[in-house]
Amino acid sequence: MPEPIHAVSPFATDIPAGVDVDSIVATVRESGVSAPADEEAGLSDAVARADDHGIDLSIVIVPNEPRHDSQLRDLATAVGARDGGTVLVLSPGQVGTFSDSISRVTLEAGQDRTYTGNHVVAADNFVDTLVEDQTPWGLLTGGLVVAVAAVATLTAAVKARRYRSAATTDHARSGSGDS
Repeated sequence: MPEPIHAVSPFATDIPAGVDVDSIVATVRESGVSAPADEEAGLSDAVARADDHGIDLSIVIVPNEPRHDSQLRDLATAVGARDGGTVLVLSPGQVGTFSDSISRVTLEAGQDRTYTGNHVVAADNFVDTLVEDQTPWGLLTGGLVVAVAAVATLTAAVKARRYRSAATTDHARSGSGDS
């Protein structure tokens, strides 16, 4: 029988071999972290810091490299589909994320800062990216659209005025020559 995530996902997911999604979900529901004991405290601090900023973060450490980095994203999606929030999955050299509230652009910017070789530092860097002020792309795009529309309107008004002025001048010239 396929895992429940297959029922809600239009495509089959590819979870790293030997990973028990049910166990991970149970662990992150309790503490927000599924990791080796020696890393739990530092990772829990990152989860708490994210929570202080209103971000429901879960962190999962996979001890071995998966065959493909997409497997970590699929694992993050599987955990997120069952538990919700934002999920960061780290292996020794790869990362995968999922969020039901944070844009993919922001997640990927955070992912870019996780390649440190140290899971706790990586998690802190990821949280730093999530909590720092984000560029208001919607507002900037709206402003740009308004500016372009204003320039187009102004250009059309100037051209119409020149056309009317030229037509009046031509009419005056043709009218003065008949007298």
